[in-house]
Amino acid sequence: MDLQALGMKAITEFDDVRQSPLPQERLKVARKQAEALRERLLDEPEVAYYQSVNLVRVPYPTWYAYSGVYTQSSYKFPYLHILNRLFIIQYHDFLGELKTLLFSPSDIEADRETPFFKRLTEKMPNWSPLESVVAPIFRDVSEALAEIGLSPEDVDYISYDHLHTQDVRQWLGSTTTSTNKAAYFPNAKLLVHKKEWQSIQGLLPIQADWYCPNGIDGVDPDKVITFDGSIQLGKGLALVHTPGHTEGNHSLVARVPDGIRVTSENGVGADAYAPMNSKVNAIRRYAKETGMEVILNGNTLEGSNDQYISMVVEKTLAGPSSNPDFPNCASSSEATPYWLIPGHKVSHLIGEAKFGSLKTNSAPKAGA
Repeated sequence: MDLQALGMKAITEFDDVRQSPLPQERLKVARKQAEALRERLLDEPEVAYYQSVNLVRVPYPTWYAYSGVYTQSSYKFPYLHILNRLFIIQYHDFLGELKTLLFSPSDIEADRETPFFKRLTEKMPNWSPLESVVAPIFRDVSEALAEIGLSPEDVDYISYDHLHTQDVRQWLGSTTTSTNKAAYFPNAKLLVHKKEWQSIQGLLPIQADWYCPNGIDGVDPDKVITFDGSIQLGKGLALVHTPGHTEGNHSLVARVPDGIRVTSENGVGADAYAPMNSKVNAIRRYAKETGMEVILNGNTLEGSNDQYISMVVEKTLAGPSSNPDFPNCASSSEATPYWLIPGHKVSHLIGEAKFGSLKTNSAPKAGA
């Protein structure tokens, strides 16, 4: 991929951080490089527009969300609620062009075909009448864009931290006989880490449970941009390779008015990124007893050591949030309180956010 022709640049800070045979040394080097990249990004302009929008709530097993805590403590809530969000970002690339990126544009209907969620539905025979309560939908992607006046033609790129539960055929189009669809985003291309794209071609059972069957079938390869390592999309915006949850996991790193916001699903919220400060007794005790600096989102555990290091990288890049006890990590699916599970608590919510001014077709995008 010719990054320069696309108005992007390679990020080299993390190229060699995982080379040492000693995990502690890898962590030390990764943290140092994250600190350096954070300082560099803080000196760059903020992205032109940033908004996170609630899409859908779904129940999620606690033993995945806070890997290790549930099985080794008295934390007895088998499910919590995660709130999936869409992130809409406009930024200037290195050619001076204004680009629009959608991060984590989930196809809610297609997500239901993921084996995990199909099994969850089968365990609840009366699911249908309760669906609006158990998994309430705030809006879908098309409704979210219509609310802010963004047209499908405005979107240049879509991306996901990883492709669990994702079906990209509605957005990019598909040419297979059974799912012949025109692209909802006619001008958009998928930005995906090469390892993630390769991984989805040949899944192990531990992975397959979380991927939407046939979610990439028939997608025009010219609509897919794969990249190695980490890349900077433009001024104040990067995709940083953060492997662990999946091999090709990457995190959205955005320079915004409140500092830097980092988004992925390596962790499910504030308690996962700063468990020592958690107000949830079981999480805080577990962290103090084990010395864990972060708590993994462990539904696949493809690479636990790598995921641990990646979460430290994310929290280091993010720096403190409005609550200095917790980093500015805006999880793509954030654990949130819900009346259906009154005993589940969270220590700090990042929540929805909106910064800057959006440019749409009615106000044509211009260069820098």
